[in-house]
Amino acid sequence: MDELIALLQTIRSDVNYEECKELIDGGVFGSFEIIQTIAGIEEKFGVSIMPDDFIPENFNSAQAMWALIERLRGAAGA
Repeated sequence: MDELIALLQTIRSDVNYEECKELIDGGVFGSFEIIQTIAGIEEKFGVSIMPDDFIPENFNSAQAMWALIERLRGAAGA
């Protein structure tokens, strides 16, 4: 999770990712930040985020993104 927070800090350093639960719904992240986040997660964690996963619930918080990463890692190992 610390690696994810560090990645997110490179995208927007003015956000408290431990507490923010509405990155998408609250308008904290726009489309450019979302694209950067998806590309960064895929590169850093070696997962492929599919179009079906492009829903706000998966990107509204660092915790939601981490759950997505863990789910994708599990699916890759299955």
